[in-house]
Amino acid sequence: MSYRYMRMILMFDMPTDTAEERKAYRKFRKFLLNEGFIMHQFSIYSKLLLNNTANKAMVDRLQENNPKKGSITLLTVTEKQFSRMIYLNGDKDTSVANSDERVVFLGETYDVED
Repeated sequence: MSYRYMRMILMFDMPTDTAEERKAYRKFRKFLLNEGFIMHQFSIYSKLLLNNTANKAMVDRLQENNPKKGSITLLTVTEKQFSRMIYLNGDKDTSVANSDERVVFLGETYDVED
């Protein structure tokens, strides 16, 4: 299987006037974070995907968890296109969560002696 990394960009605007609407907002945001999305700005998130099959599966999960109010927009681009993003103000997020590295080591590192 070949991997063609893609980046799903999700933008949303949800009402937060009532307690019920705020609860729906918090539930949707928690869902995004649990699914591995990272926040770029308050209502702009992205997720790294391996290929178009993973993209379609994520769209299905988003539709199942759709809060039904407000506006939710998806844009999927290749990782190469995403990496060409220009930052006019602010710093580029270079965290591990915003990387396409296949292996990530968490925790302390140790030197192994022979």
